Amino acid sequence: MLGERDRAVLDFESSWWLYAGPKDRAISEHLDISATSYYKALRRLMDDPIAQRYQPLTVRRLRRVRDDGLRRAAARRSGNNAPSS
Repeated sequence: MLGERDRAVLDFESSWWLYAGPKDRAISEHLDISATSYYKALRRLMDDPIAQRYQPLTVRRLRRVRDDGLRRAAARRSGNNAPSS
C-alpha cells in the first residue's frame, strides 16, 4: 500500500506543469519536501508495482524517460552517437 506522501508525489508528478513557477519551488510549496527527496521518491516509485497501479500513465512515462536516458548514455559510451528511434 502506498503511503500518503508517495501518493502525493505521484499526484504532483502527474500534473506539476499546472503550478506556476519553477518545478523545484512548486515541490517545496505544495509537498513541503526538498526537490532531492522528491526525486529520490520518484526513482523508488518507478519500480513499485503498487505505484504503477495507482498512477499507471505517470509511472510508465517516468520509466520511458529513464530508459531513453540509459540507452543514450550506453550509445555514447559505445561510440554510437546516432539518434535512436
